Amino acid sequence: MIRPLLQDDAFLADVAARRDAAEGFRLWWLGQSGFLLQWRGRHLLFDPYLSDSLTQKYAGTDKPHVRMTERVLDPARLDFIDVVTSSHNHTDHLDAETLGPLLDANPELVLVVSEANRAFAAERLKIDPAGPVGLDDGGEVEVAGFRIAAVPAAHEQIERDERGRCRHLGYVARFGGFAIYHAGDCVRYEGQVEKLRPFALDVALLPINGRAPERRVPGNLSGPEAARLARDVGARLAIPCHYEMFEFNTASPDAFVAEAARLGQPVRVLRAGERFWR
Repeated sequence: MIRPLLQDDAFLADVAARRDAAEGFRLWWLGQSGFLLQWRGRHLLFDPYLSDSLTQKYAGTDKPHVRMTERVLDPARLDFIDVVTSSHNHTDHLDAETLGPLLDANPELVLVVSEANRAFAAERLKIDPAGPVGLDDGGEVEVAGFRIAAVPAAHEQIERDERGRCRHLGYVARFGGFAIYHAGDCVRYEGQVEKLRPFALDVALLPINGRAPERRVPGNLSGPEAARLARDVGARLAIPCHYEMFEFNTASPDAFVAEAARLGQPVRVLRAGERFWR
């Protein structure tokens, strides 16, 4: 099993050591699509999955979720979080065993979800449906200095509920002159580049595990597709995610790195528990 670069006490020490930095921001990969963003002592979590709920759920089935990377840390120890996003209702992006302890540890935490999934999220987490903040395409909310804008995600197509609201979202977090795009689960769709270019993205966090019908799960960008999207939206840096969590649904970042090099697109490949800073 893959061990995170930083884990448990070492990970928390790294976060704490930089909490009071006045300049720039820090970003840690938590595995799968989870990232911790730190800026001026404030903290945003994108789509954290910090449990073994899927491994337990699918044990003994024809779709086992065999974990590849050890958990970075217990979510209950993240008691300094201001805001958490969930891009859609798949468990590795909306996990009760991760979000429940986070909500308990952070009573003032703001959970941002797709408005189309707000009732579903509340039911899964056993919380008041009025609690989560629901966004749709073009919607924004500001929490703890982070302005979070919602953009559609196609997983594998743009799906809308009966009221026309997007079931899958990506988020752009803007703060202190910076902008970070978290794609959620997504493939490229018409109009996506035009929606994202105006944000002048500093970092694009993009899935790279691709599509394979035999896996019987909705697909994502492949590594080369992610590199091309990053280039086309003008991202100053791209970081890959959504791999090395489950054996049945992973990919190597090598093709992403190779295509990015061919295009001249700057990238950074992180290990779970590793920090990027700017």
